[in-house]
Amino acid sequence: MTQDHTTAPDATPETPAPWRPSRTVAVVLAGGTGTRLGLGIPKQLLKIAGKPIIEHTLAVFDAAPEIDEIIVLMATGHVADAQQIVDKAGFRKVSKVIEGGDTRNATTRIALDAVGEGDVNILFHDAVRPLVSARIVRECINALWTYAAVDVAIPSADTIIQVDENECITDIPVRATLRRGQTPQAFRSGTIREAYRRAEGDPNFAATDDCGVVLRYLPGTPIKVIDGSDENIKVTHPVDVHLADKLFQLAAAQAPRLTDHRSYTEELAGRTIVIFGGSYGIGHDLAELARRYGAQVFPFSRSSTGTHVERAGDVEAALKTAFEATGRIDHVVVTAGILEKGSLAEMDQETMDRVLQVNFVGPVIAARQSLPYLQQTKGQLLLYTSSSYTRGRAQYALYSSTKAALVNLTQALADEWAEFGVRVNCINPERTATPMRTKAFGEEPEHTLLAAETVAQSSLDVLISDLTGQVIDVRRAPGEPVPVPAQPTAAGQGRLGTGVDAG
Repeated sequence: MTQDHTTAPDATPETPAPWRPSRTVAVVLAGGTGTRLGLGIPKQLLKIAGKPIIEHTLAVFDAAPEIDEIIVLMATGHVADAQQIVDKAGFRKVSKVIEGGDTRNATTRIALDAVGEGDVNILFHDAVRPLVSARIVRECINALWTYAAVDVAIPSADTIIQVDENECITDIPVRATLRRGQTPQAFRSGTIREAYRRAEGDPNFAATDDCGVVLRYLPGTPIKVIDGSDENIKVTHPVDVHLADKLFQLAAAQAPRLTDHRSYTEELAGRTIVIFGGSYGIGHDLAELARRYGAQVFPFSRSSTGTHVERAGDVEAALKTAFEATGRIDHVVVTAGILEKGSLAEMDQETMDRVLQVNFVGPVIAARQSLPYLQQTKGQLLLYTSSSYTRGRAQYALYSSTKAALVNLTQALADEWAEFGVRVNCINPERTATPMRTKAFGEEPEHTLLAAETVAQSSLDVLISDLTGQVIDVRRAPGEPVPVPAQPTAAGQGRLGTGVDAG
């Protein structure tokens, strides 16, 4: 008998029951092996910006208020590695770290079994997309109130061509209708389960994209697309590693700011900060600011205490002084540096040695001597680079190259010291109004310079943050006033620099 679906004229159409999920689960798919990267470990375990890629990814979901639970599907043989990362990072929402399947569709089925029955929001996300934003996560979940399936995509900037077996063009689709898919992909649990149930009857079924499974096997289901981001890249090829690392630098362009004086006091009261290069400029302003919030600050410099940062004995004595006075050292800051302008070919040996010793050897010595103290407090080493590090500049080749070296030193030490819980970061301020800069470059338009106090504030924010392995850009906000820098003492004259003491 054929069922009659005719609706009477006065009948009220059925309204679907409102969606009421019991919880929202993020499933992080970490089954890749790193073959295309040429690695001996899964790519999600590769470190970028001082942490394994998967740790960056999990941190986004763990911090998202919309996420209730996280399940990790890990590559075969590496579940223990992932579990160790989860335990060490202290992720509160990770409930399971289990082994994934041999294929993407097998992994999704394992994930669905792990989620269990009931009405649940499920987000599937590639572990090797560590730059997914909180905004994307939030919009995916919000869209599930209206749609049963949600994808994330960005417009294609390139023209897409279709070719035949002879690599000849057969079609050029209209670019305006094309998107490049990303993750997460979000679903009401009943929808994705039903799509996979129907797919089981297809002997040719092979999934690489969960929204594609819904599109093929539940063709009447609308799939909402929300805007992704260019930064939400997937680390697949060697160049992606470098791109992701640079994007993390940009993402950390501004460290998290606390809201009020009390919050800073709670973070800094009782901490001990040692500053090499603290007699004036950025180092001096940082010392004053930290003291205001209750930190115990010990500034050392060539001009004020006779401390030469390039001398291991001087650095050792300085650290010992601070430790004996307070019983701890939480942060070591090296703002020391000098700038000698002139052609490298015409620079004398003494000048070259001085620049190299103060700008690079000094921070290396400070790092080595500081580690035992910072291990005890799980503290941080903070270095300073210059905007010239990205490209060597004529007339101060040694300065530019030593500042580039400090960036590499920061990233390397962040990796080396991660096991000790010690963080290492680097501040990259734009041109800053300091006495040394004035001496080096003369008077400059104030609206083009950054205030030293601004750099000091950003430095403080980095010191109390969880960042590590980062190069944090500090840029001047439009309309920011630039105070006239205090003049250095007579002992500090004769050195040229970018707002840091000669150490």
